[in-house]
Amino acid sequence: MAKAVENNAHTGDQELLWKRSRSETGLNLKIFNVRYDTVENPRNGRQSQATILETPDWVDTVPVTPEGKIVMVDQFRFGVAAVTTEIPAGIIEAGETPLHAAKRELLEETGYTSTDWVDLGWVEPNSAFQDNHCHQWLARDARLTDTPDLDEGEMIAVRLLSLDEIRQEIAAGRIRNSLALLALSKVFDLWKS
Repeated sequence: MAKAVENNAHTGDQELLWKRSRSETGLNLKIFNVRYDTVENPRNGRQSQATILETPDWVDTVPVTPEGKIVMVDQFRFGVAAVTTEIPAGIIEAGETPLHAAKRELLEETGYTSTDWVDLGWVEPNSAFQDNHCHQWLARDARLTDTPDLDEGEMIAVRLLSLDEIRQEIAAGRIRNSLALLALSKVFDLWKS
């Protein structure tokens, strides 16, 4: 599951780069591998162990219907042991492009499809210990064309919310997923322009 590390350090950040000896052994936990790297602090030369989660890249999609409603999904999340409101999202499977994964996840989770996709860029979900990217997309003119095809471990309720309803849900603390909030904020910014 290891992948090449992209050098995206900002100019002048070289002094912040730690030397590291990559461990090839770790714990495979199905959705990620745990790796332990020996790293050296450039400030004081001290070595320590860094825990790295090797994780496939993810996709998030903000689907907007012709009527201006955003397709949202409600599902139980094991980590917080609660039902959360999010946008369609998932893992990019081996051999898939981010766009293909976004289209697949949207269809599987909601039954919606789109032919008008806007790349919103990618973010690092948690650069402190994860090595993956989350690619974010806007799916304009999203239409219900099929029935959802949920994975065995999924149970999802689909809701259509207006921009104002989403703002109310956020203000009330009912939408809390950080990646969904980020993708939605990018779409809100597009609506302003």
